[in-house]
Amino acid sequence: QVQLVESGGGLVQPGGSLRLSCLASGFTFSLYRMTWYRQAPGKERELVAGITSTGGATNYADSVKGRFTISRDNAKNTVTLQMNSLKPEDTAVYYCNVYRSVRPYWGQGTQVTVSL
Repeated sequence: QVQLVESGGGLVQPGGSLRLSCLASGFTFSLYRMTWYRQAPGKERELVAGITSTGGATNYADSVKGRFTISRDNAKNTVTLQMNSLKPEDTAVYYCNVYRSVRPYWGQGTQVTVSL
């Protein structure tokens, strides 16, 4: 079955960096677009970044452009989100996502807290 396991979250000061990873299993990773979403308390889940199956194209939410970078390693079934210049408003639970057979799959999420 499809499994997505996120890691790398934590507490960081404003201006700091974190690197999130998502290890995927249960499907042919190299064939699927992967995305990162986040959900802050009291807010809807929102798309943060996406990457095509080959890694040839990426897209980002306007709020993270220039600060976050999504990448993937198809040999390791891993998608990564490098987050720089973090702001308090980046505080959220971050989720890895894939759409397979017209339904979404989600990881358990990893908490990112940006605070002094």
